[in-house]
Amino acid sequence: MNSSVIAELEGTLVKDPDPFPYFMLIAFEASGPIRFSLLLLFWPVIRLLDLLGMKEASLRLTIFIAIAGLPKSEIEYVGRAVLPKFYMDNLNNDAWKIFSRYEKKVVVTRTPRVMVERFLKMHLGANEVIGSELIFNRFGFATGWVRDIRSISDRVDRLFGNEEMSLALGRWIGFDSPTFVSLCKNRCHERLTMQQEDGHIPKQPHPVIFHDGRLVKHPKPITALLILLWFPIAIILAIIRVPIGLAIPLRHQRNYMSPILGYRVLTKNPPNSSSVSAVSSKKGVLYVCNHRTVMDPLFLSRVLGQNIPAVVYSMSPIWRKIAPIRTVHLTRSRSKDAEMIAKELENGDLVICPEGTTCREPFLLRFSSLFAELTDDIVPVAINYKPQLFHATTARGRKVLDAIFFLMNPLNVYEISFLKKISMEDSSIAGKSSYEIANHVQRLLADALGFQCTDFTRKYKYRLLAGNDGIVAS
Repeated sequence: MNSSVIAELEGTLVKDPDPFPYFMLIAFEASGPIRFSLLLLFWPVIRLLDLLGMKEASLRLTIFIAIAGLPKSEIEYVGRAVLPKFYMDNLNNDAWKIFSRYEKKVVVTRTPRVMVERFLKMHLGANEVIGSELIFNRFGFATGWVRDIRSISDRVDRLFGNEEMSLALGRWIGFDSPTFVSLCKNRCHERLTMQQEDGHIPKQPHPVIFHDGRLVKHPKPITALLILLWFPIAIILAIIRVPIGLAIPLRHQRNYMSPILGYRVLTKNPPNSSSVSAVSSKKGVLYVCNHRTVMDPLFLSRVLGQNIPAVVYSMSPIWRKIAPIRTVHLTRSRSKDAEMIAKELENGDLVICPEGTTCREPFLLRFSSLFAELTDDIVPVAINYKPQLFHATTARGRKVLDAIFFLMNPLNVYEISFLKKISMEDSSIAGKSSYEIANHVQRLLADALGFQCTDFTRKYKYRLLAGNDGIVAS
């Protein structure tokens, strides 16, 4: 049997047949709220064209409003770093189970190929992606036009030639040539029955570990409207919350100011002074946390009710100056950073996030072992964060906006769990190396959070989001 499958993306590999929300993401993440609003304003017209059977005109109008004038690099970045997360959340697992068992996997979509190719090739293992092609001018900006959408079926025909596919998965709606279906030996429902009976265990799709962008929710029209209505209120709230957060002492914020400041903190096993006292009275305790947002050290200080300095790798200079806790900015020079951390520990307690960058998904990056070389007084702290509308940290956004977007959420929920202090048996006193200690702390935090440990580093994250990992859209 020929082991080849061709599948439609919209409504088959992903549940939602409407690509409109993904263009809303392109509009917001690559351009901003104005284009986002404009595209939503035209949604009734786009929907009317769909209902009248003018699907091609509807799609062309959507593409033009969402993409016209955008640099090619911006569109590619959103397609690579933002959209895969939303496509994965909308994955049709039943279709994936069938799609994954074939050797040659081809996906057909009327969405511009640059938007979907990264997700389909990296996460679903597709060999070929046939979609509409955006037209760019000689300066690298999108004109808003696409090459003839009707040619998709012809390109499928050319790809396979006289070869017959083993299976086609799709709704068979919106394709203008019967060639797409006639190339297939079996209908979807016939092969579905065979797959369910043969006991085959499908592979799992490659998970989305790193992604970027500000929006948390999938911006379907109603959700997008709510985001837009909230946006001006959110900006006002953020402006009000900043001076309040800076003026009110930490101990009062913890007890009385949470609703006004827009956060709720769930704390588990908060330490007392005797449970975390340092082995040496000359040194402070090092709180080692996983890293979810730029606010992690601040919330740890709020829970403890005291100003604990934090080691930071990348933070806006403005926020470093006005932050209610003192920050120690590292240089990423191992010797210089070790000297600074050791000096801070001599003065008291300290907070550090050895992942070096944030991770939004339930995974932990590899921990730098530097912290384990400097002290045995280590208290692991497991942190989880649940935003409602906006992500507080992005890989390439302006760092000065991170705290603003954090405060623009109606409510930010933090879960902070203090684990037991590292025992002597798991420290350097027992002969453990710094790498063993760092890996041990990573595993403890992962188990407490229900996350998975990875060997990925900060450099790998940024290389992946930049498209320098060997899987680049052609």
